[in-house]
Amino acid sequence: RAVLSPPPPPATPGGYDFQRQAYFQGVGAVGFAVAKRPQSIDPPAGRTAGWSPVVWLDGVRTKVTHRIMEASGGGAASAIAAALLTGQQGGIPDDVLQAMRDSGLAHLLAISGQNISIMAGFVFLLVRGLLALIPPVALRYPIKKWAAAAGFASALFYLLLSGAGVPTQRSVAMIGLVLLAVILDRSVISMRPLAWAALFILVILPEAMMGPSFQLSFAAVAALVAAYEALPRGYGAWARGPDGSASWALRAGRHLLAVAVTSLVAIVATTPFAAYHFNRFSLYGLVANMVAVPLTDLWIMPWALAVLALMPFGLEGWALGPMVWGVQLMIDVAREVASWPSAVIAMPAMPTTALVLITLGGLWLFIWRRRVRLLGLAPIAVGVVFSVLARSPDILVSGDARLVALRAPSGGLAVWSAGGGKFETERWLLQAGEEEALPWPARGDATEGGGWLTCDALGCLYRPPGHVVALVRQADALAED
Repeated sequence: RAVLSPPPPPATPGGYDFQRQAYFQGVGAVGFAVAKRPQSIDPPAGRTAGWSPVVWLDGVRTKVTHRIMEASGGGAASAIAAALLTGQQGGIPDDVLQAMRDSGLAHLLAISGQNISIMAGFVFLLVRGLLALIPPVALRYPIKKWAAAAGFASALFYLLLSGAGVPTQRSVAMIGLVLLAVILDRSVISMRPLAWAALFILVILPEAMMGPSFQLSFAAVAALVAAYEALPRGYGAWARGPDGSASWALRAGRHLLAVAVTSLVAIVATTPFAAYHFNRFSLYGLVANMVAVPLTDLWIMPWALAVLALMPFGLEGWALGPMVWGVQLMIDVAREVASWPSAVIAMPAMPTTALVLITLGGLWLFIWRRRVRLLGLAPIAVGVVFSVLARSPDILVSGDARLVALRAPSGGLAVWSAGGGKFETERWLLQAGEEEALPWPARGDATEGGGWLTCDALGCLYRPPGHVVALVRQADALAED
């Protein structure tokens, strides 16, 4: 037994449109169960339930998640370990998710380019290394191309196991092109594979372009490709000695510098889209990524591959221990960084016009290679100005008029509710860049700022600059006001 209702409309003007997303996903209703346990109903006599590959894959993902949780003892670290393999994040505690978001590490939970690259790259190196140990095979056959095919097969397997999200599709498409280039003896470190990956996804899922996942994923990768294309070819020479060799310290320093540059470029490129969709900015994200990204690359994901390899034999517990230990360290980093003062900056909603200008300017900056690319800074600057000068609404009223928010002279929002509306209130505050709502005045009281809001039993009078607005609960109040 469940209560169902149509998908809700956007909670804020210009906010996330769940109705639109539900339409493309084929979702006609949402709701919640009222029975404690579901009751399984057998098919009628003579009929059997049809087999669905989607349902079957979802069942496999659920089984893998349960086995990981059971083998590792449960807890937040175990839930994240399962999410990194299957994409199912429902078991991650809310406080841990919030810490990951506030510290700028939430991208590590999304199975995207970093995870797929490590998985496919590790399989590529492993297969090629094992085949190189067999001289008759290594000398007679193209083992590098065989390894590339094995790496792409592992990426496809990971795509299906993780639920095939948009970032994962983009990553597999790009890695497929790179590994195809290895097979064909070509080099494709450029914008071309990114463009083909975008075309591939948009042909299959054109509605994905309007979602944050598509925008954040492609913005980060496009910026990284453009940034490393712009670096001089000999930029790494400082990490080598006069004879061309490099010490472990210099190599480690170069790796940390690469992580810092990569994180900084990705943060700058994705900040406009994060501000537009989520109205939040992680101030210390660069610091957190300096620790968490190498930890994920060099420790967590290699052990994740070992977990998948050992699971058919029931030996996944051997690899889960080290993996969960690394995940717990990542959680500790996220909680520590999230606890720092002003770790998260709430940002008012960005106008769509500003995001479009910034996007067009960024594309111009990324695509061209000569000085003409600098012309892209002009629309970016105009978009930033539009964002700064954007004015939030003075009055917000829910569709059923049971929730009202008013802009105070101090810039905050005072919220009145006739019951419920918690989700809408949170979205309104988030869009306004506010953490908490201001108190609504009691009957007969005047609030700060010269009585900008006064209320009685019939309604309230709101006085923003240059206006007087009557908010009435009964029609009789209209004549009085």
